Amino acid sequence: MKVVAIGGSSAPHSYNLMLLNYMKKHFTGLDMSVVSARGLPLFNEDDKLPDALQKLTDEIDAADAVIIACPEYNHSVTSALKSVMEWLSASVHPLYRKPVMLVGASTHVQGGARSQIHLRDILLSPGVQAVVFSGEEFFLGNCRQAFDDQGNLKDQGTVEFLEKCVSEFSHFVKVVNRAAKEAAE
Repeated sequence: MKVVAIGGSSAPHSYNLMLLNYMKKHFTGLDMSVVSARGLPLFNEDDKLPDALQKLTDEIDAADAVIIACPEYNHSVTSALKSVMEWLSASVHPLYRKPVMLVGASTHVQGGARSQIHLRDILLSPGVQAVVFSGEEFFLGNCRQAFDDQGNLKDQGTVEFLEKCVSEFSHFVKVVNRAAKEAAE
């Protein structure tokens, strides 16, 4: 399964990017590319789609699914991630009917749960209309202590739950993509 993973932080050190890089390394059955929101231009409706966002759009179009690691600031999504969502829904719509899984890492106990709620609303809005996976959300709280020096998750229970989430998401992707293919025929 080909997956584009988007890290929603603009910070130089991002636990959400660490989580995605761990997933890329751990889930060898996924052909995962990881993209960071860091350095992507802020949305401006008067500008044409920047090359970096066109490249991301093309990668999403070619992928079976998308995973977004959603940081939480002030109980919501980051401005960097919101900007990416605005670019991906203004003149291009690569997330339309695309299966999307949300994950998040936070230094606080709740693991970014509130930002994922906001991002879910954004992804379901007109112009985006992604097919958001629900039921097995992955929130990594207290993430400063969650990773070892090599960027691996330390707690086996956390790893097993993430494996369960990704397995369920893989089934979800197959169903959604099969239904989309049948609808197109």
